[in-house]
Parts: sequence; structure tokens; C-alpha cells
Amino acid sequence: MPNIAAIVGRPNVGKSTLFNRLTESGTAIVEEISGVTRDRIYGRSEWNGVHFSVIDTGGYIHKSDDVFEEEIRKQVVIAIEEASVILFLMDVDTGLTGADSAVMSLLRKSGKPFLVVINKVDNHADNAGAAEFYSLGIADIYNISAANGMGTGELLDKLVTMFDEAERPADESGIPRIAVVGKPNVGKSSFVNAISGEERNIVTPVAGTTRDSVDTRYNLFGFDFVLIDTAGIRKRTKVHEDLEYYSVIRSIRSIETADVCVMIIDAQEGVQRQDLNIYYMIESNHKGVVVMVNKWDLVEGKESNTAVEYENKIRAQLAPFNDVPIIFTSALTKQRLHKVLEKAMDVFANRTQRIPTSKLNQEMGAAIEAYPPPSAKGKYVKIKFITQLPTHAPCFAFFCNLPQYIKDSYKRYLEHKLRELYNFEGVSIRIFFRKK
Repeated sequence: MPNIAAIVGRPNVGKSTLFNRLTESGTAIVEEISGVTRDRIYGRSEWNGVHFSVIDTGGYIHKSDDVFEEEIRKQVVIAIEEASVILFLMDVDTGLTGADSAVMSLLRKSGKPFLVVINKVDNHADNAGAAEFYSLGIADIYNISAANGMGTGELLDKLVTMFDEAERPADESGIPRIAVVGKPNVGKSSFVNAISGEERNIVTPVAGTTRDSVDTRYNLFGFDFVLIDTAGIRKRTKVHEDLEYYSVIRSIRSIETADVCVMIIDAQEGVQRQDLNIYYMIESNHKGVVVMVNKWDLVEGKESNTAVEYENKIRAQLAPFNDVPIIFTSALTKQRLHKVLEKAMDVFANRTQRIPTSKLNQEMGAAIEAYPPPSAKGKYVKIKFITQLPTHAPCFAFFCNLPQYIKDSYKRYLEHKLRELYNFEGVSIRIFFRKK
């Protein structure tokens, strides 16, 4: 069993601040309003040689009619079920509240081991205020300040002794990272939930429900990769809240750190301008891409050629780089979702393939000999050697006598031949001309 510590508590007691400190990251968004964290956010931590996962949860509110608070409550319950040990966080400034008592009741019913942690104890004067929490009937209470780290060492000393056994860190080097990206409310979290088989992320009809980027290790049916559900990316002019701004930034960072992006578009809306902006962002970062047309089941009046016409229209909008797989799906009915995963792994293989230099010079050399570069200013350009550069994304260097005279049209010809000879579907190719 993996070692997992879940941080739970009512809203705005500093759960995300503690999460960021334990994981030594800024993964969870922190802001002085309640309800910022909505999904379960996972991170890795290590203390005294013991490696463990940390789950940040949304603020637990008992008996609320709010749609988000109801979903957050479900996420907290799932986090408690997943966890080995629970860190029950409360706030010394507001003292013991009825909401805290509701969380305590939930933890006692769960039967899981937990530690009572009082946050925002920034000085010795605050220790006296923490005394009222002993009324919960817990002998050991840990006073900490998640903001400055005071008391967290003693808390971690106790925490790691409560795990069943030492867990070796999972080696995720070389494991593909697949980011699920798109505009708000196109079905990103529904897709992740459908293929993972659990309500890993909150799903509501309200755009912008997902605010953090959430990692899920997927190891089923022969697949093994890290799946990243990201917040919806909107136009900068439509991002008014600081909170949503940081969510967009983290989505962009997820694209930057991913190997392949599954870009989801809404079948009923088609490719919009913001979809193209996301697509260009993926391309400019030289990431692999699979286009997933979601909600295909809701498109009315489909005929035998509807999908073909729709696909051709998408490719025309994505030009000039339109050598990408396009898959029509429904996250609701789980139609062709595993096909998306298969294609994403194919694109990862295309992106990481290495073509031997001898083979490259033989096959591309024949294509260049059949159609050499056109002369410029009475001078003839001769390409003498080709090699693939040691980069994460496919890059090729063509060594020639006069690289400055090679035109863009011939560069497009070479890219077309590379795609014709080798499978680079879903992957952008970079070509450089260097002087021999």
C-alpha cells in the first residue's frame, strides 16, 4: 500500500499552504478566500528517508446546498478513503467551530488514523489559544505555522511513524506525461474521470470548475503514463479574477511540462478562436497533440459523411500543421475514449523516435537528389549531410554550402518528405540549415 497523507478541514484554515510546504512546491493555489481548492491535489514528499504522497482537499462544509460545496464534500470523503493517515487541520485564530466538530465526527466514523493539527500558531502567545482544542478529547495536538514552517518538523516526525512501511519513491522518469487541455467546460474532467473509473475531479455544468492542474498516474490495460487534468484556458481579456489567472498560468505550465497534449474541443461549438490559441500554444512548445472532439453524441442530424466533413474542416482550420490525429468521442457514453489513449501513446512514440543517421542520409538524400534546392542568384545549393539533433522533440539539421539561399517552400518540401518517410503524426518538426 502506498503511504498517503490527506489534509482535511473546514475552509480557509491553511490546508493548501501546508500542502505546499510539505511538497516544497507551489502546486496548490492559496488565497485568503474560502473554496479556492476544489479538486483533490496530489503531491510527493519525503521525511527522514520515508517517501509519501500528500493530498490537498477542498474545505469541508456540512449540509450545504451550494453545488460546489456538495462536490467538494464528496472529494473530501474520497480523500479520506484513499489516505493512510489524515492531517485534520484547524485554525487557532477562529478557534474551535461547529464545522470543525463535523469534520471530527466524519474522521471518527472513518476509523482512519489521524493527527489533530492547529495552524497559524506563529508565536508562543498563540499556544495558549490552542488549548481549547483539547476539548475534542485528543491527547496529542500539534501546533504549527504552515506559513513559516514552525512545528512542521515535529509533525512530520510523528506522521512518518504512522505509515505501515517505508515506501520507495516511484520512478516516473521516462513515463509519458499527457496533459488534457481545452477551453472551460468542454469535458476535460469528465474524460479523466471516465478513463480512470473514479470521480477523480469535480464535474459541474459551470465553466471553470477545475482550478488546479491535477496529476493522475494511469496504469491499466497496458498503458502507463501520468495524466494531467488542467483548468480551462480562456482568453486573457476574459480572466478577471486573480484566482482564475493563476489557474490559466498553471494550465500553460502543464503544457510546457507535458510530452503529449489531448486537446478537447466541443463538437457542438466546433473549433473556436480560443481553441486555435491553445493549439498554437501546444505547437510553439513543440509538444505532441491529439485532437479529441467531445460530445459527438449530442450532434444532431449526423449522416455517413458527417464525421469526414467535420474532420476536413478542422484540418483546414489547423493548417499548416494539420498532421494530427482527430478522434470523435463522448466522455459521457465513454465512446472511443481508449482510442484517444492509444493515439496519445502513438504520438509519444513518434515524438521520441530516433532515426539512424545513415538511414536518414540514404532516404532523404534520394528525395533531395530527385528534387534539389532551386538555384538562387545563379548559385546552386548543395545539401551534403543530414542528422537528427539530440532534442526532446524531432529536430533535423541539414548541412549545406549556402543555407541562406534555401527558401521556405523547399523547407516545406523537406518536412513533407520526412512525414512521408517516417511517422510523425501529431508531432511538429523543426528543420535547421547549417553551413557545412
